[in-house]
Order: sequence, then structure tokens, then C-alpha cells
Amino acid sequence: MRLFTLINCLWLVSCFPSAKSSQSLNVTGSSTVAPLVAEIAKRFEERYPDYKINVQTGGSSRGISDAMKGTADIGMVSRALHQQEQALKHYTIASDGIGLIAHRDINIEDLSHNQVLAIFQGKVKNWLPITGQNQAITVVHKAQGRSTSELFIKHFKLKYQDVDAQIIIGDNEQGIKNVSSIPGAIGYVSIGAAEHAAKQGRAIRLVKLEGLQPSTKAVASGNYPILRPLNLVIKDQSNPDALKFIKFARSQEVFDIVRKLDFVPPKI
Repeated sequence: MRLFTLINCLWLVSCFPSAKSSQSLNVTGSSTVAPLVAEIAKRFEERYPDYKINVQTGGSSRGISDAMKGTADIGMVSRALHQQEQALKHYTIASDGIGLIAHRDINIEDLSHNQVLAIFQGKVKNWLPITGQNQAITVVHKAQGRSTSELFIKHFKLKYQDVDAQIIIGDNEQGIKNVSSIPGAIGYVSIGAAEHAAKQGRAIRLVKLEGLQPSTKAVASGNYPILRPLNLVIKDQSNPDALKFIKFARSQEVFDIVRKLDFVPPKI
């Protein structure tokens, strides 16, 4: 009888595990925000071992769409929300800017507003009149629907189809990879991502815009024309697990991660 009872107890334990199961959160969206959220998620999982945070990119548009539809618990959006997106609740976890990057061998320190327009509209196709170097210009442009391209063309008062690009890329890493590997290339990416890549020795240089250096310091001071918040968004504010992660992602416990990736912590 005792043996039978023991076997039954073991069967119950194996078939009905503890009610304390792991909690999984799906986070999708901006490729700018994703590396930061991935690092924050690692620390969160160390602090709370019962949680698993799944981070996927796809652009801010995906982050908005997935959060709206409920196919993701949290969306990542590297811009302010539009009027039609106000059903979502946003939480800023860092600030960033958008900066011009050129191949390191291009002798360019500063570009005027009109020079940027001429380059990206294809009116100037060689660096010769700008730098004195006889080198063809390769324009690297972000895909339509990406918040980075949206903010870039808005700042320069362009339409997406106005840009005469030779290469269309998705995330920041693709932009940095193309610009660093193609002599004469120019593009624009997250300032934080560009500074981080430059520190790692990638063959890019951040180019001033109208004398203003794109830098984390400039973002922090607000002294740069193309700035943006890096947001986490949710539709369902009744999800305690999502709110727990967002609170952690906005806390001083992760400000060192934000700074390490060359972003600016939020003011809380």
C-alpha cells in the first residue's frame, strides 16, 4: 500500500508541475531599440529567472502593428507616436538622434542642409566638388516605413521617392555595414548605433550637419536637430508582466546599459 501511494505521488509530481511556471513576453519592433531591450532583458531574466523575454526586430511599424493587434506583448518604436496611434500607451526608455555617416576615407567633416539635399536627391553624384576627391557617391537609404527614414525625410522636407538611393537597407547594422565597406558611401542611422560602431573601429565617420556634431552629448543637451524618443508601447495596460518589464527598463538599474550603448537615459 505504501509503495502504491509513493508511485502515485511521483506520478502526480511529474504530470502536474508546480504552478510557478515561466512567464514569457514577446517584444517586437524597432531595430534601433532592439539591441538595448535585448541587453535589458538579459539583466531582467537574471533578476527574475522565471521570466523569458523574446526580442524580435522588424521596424517601428511592426512594433506598432503587433502591439495594436496583440500579437506582441510590447512594441518597440523609435519615434513619437502619431495621432492615429494614441490608443497605445508609450514609455520612453532612452533618447537618440539620427546622424549622417560616411565612409571613413571620405574627407568630409561637415555638410550643409543644401549639400545633403543635393547628395540624396542625386544632383551631386561624385565627392569631387565637395571634398576634392574623385570618388562616386553611393547613397544608402533606409526602407520605407522605418522610423529612421520617416524622420530623415521629414527633417529635409522630402518625399520618400525623392531620394535617389543606390542601396536600401533595413536596420542600423545593415546601414553601418554598407557604409563602412563601400568607398564613397553615405547614409544615416541611429547616432547611438553609429557611435558604438565607431568605437569598435568600424570604417565610418559621423558627419556634422550645419556645424552640429551628431553625438550622445548633443542628444542629451537637445542641441541637435533630428532627435527622437526610444519607446516601449502597449495596448493592454492590464498585463502585469509587461508593466513589470517596462518599469524595470525605465529604472536606474539599467541606465548603465543605456549609456554603454551610447543612448541617453530618460528623465524619470
